[in-house]
Amino acid sequence: MYTVRLSKLIEKMNLENVTPDIELRSIKLSQPDVNRPALQLAGFFDYFDSDRVQVIGHVEYAYMQKMEKDHGLGIMSRLMDYKVPCIVFCRNIEVAPELIQMATEKEVPILRTGKTTSSFMAEVIRWLNVELAPRISIHGVLVDVYGEGILIMGESGIGKSEAALELIKRGHRLVTDDVVEIKKVSDDTLIGTAPDITRHFIELRGIGIIDVKTLFGVESVKNTQSIDLVIKLEEWNKDQEYDRLGLEEQYTEFLGNKVVCHSIPIRPGRNLAIICESAAVNYRQKKMGYNAAQELYNRVTNNLMKKAKLEEE
Repeated sequence: MYTVRLSKLIEKMNLENVTPDIELRSIKLSQPDVNRPALQLAGFFDYFDSDRVQVIGHVEYAYMQKMEKDHGLGIMSRLMDYKVPCIVFCRNIEVAPELIQMATEKEVPILRTGKTTSSFMAEVIRWLNVELAPRISIHGVLVDVYGEGILIMGESGIGKSEAALELIKRGHRLVTDDVVEIKKVSDDTLIGTAPDITRHFIELRGIGIIDVKTLFGVESVKNTQSIDLVIKLEEWNKDQEYDRLGLEEQYTEFLGNKVVCHSIPIRPGRNLAIICESAAVNYRQKKMGYNAAQELYNRVTNNLMKKAKLEEE
């Protein structure tokens, strides 16, 4: 199970910590969802998921204001006894001093934000889904080509980094070279990032390590990119059959998600950068509803039907 430190959430969402005496270093979040404890404030704690971030909005606060003071503090004390990771008050709601003292004693951080409840929850859920997503690391190069994330794979030394460098010179952007960290943020989306150590670096055999950001500028790099297409580079084998039409899509799988995959045979003189660009544009065309291979197939079929009809006449 992946976790993220509460302090990172506070920094990312610019939250105010109204319980500064609590040590936050050991508090970690493991659930991407949040909870508005309306039922818990009413005294119903069955099926309460205490691992989630607890969010108090205008409605919950208004309900608490109608409670008798001792009863309200008792309910909040019971809520904190579940060792929730934190309680966030939205809309800059004023937190009672008694509640702050209780939270400090029970070591449950109380945070505050000026955002509306719905927008804050949506932003936190989106961010936590990315941070807590299942992930793997693979060997490859990830490049943004015309807005499409192209993952170039192949054996070591086959020319992945050289192809990426040529794409960068043609105006495209590098995400990561050598190691690609893949996160599954949804059933349809895979996000690729670079390890902190190798970010913006490319290894060129015979030359060494180059800093792409320094050499080509900040517009030549990108920190994250969705993985839309996989290109596998392999040595040319004259005995192997290669797809020449592309009527049927081939797929490769990462973390249970299927990604369109093309196997590209390598021979001297083939321009890999142009092939990658063409694959990206062709993939975008298919997403927009146009398939060149299918169009050619339809033309051939119609032509054969016309010839057959003429022969019958």
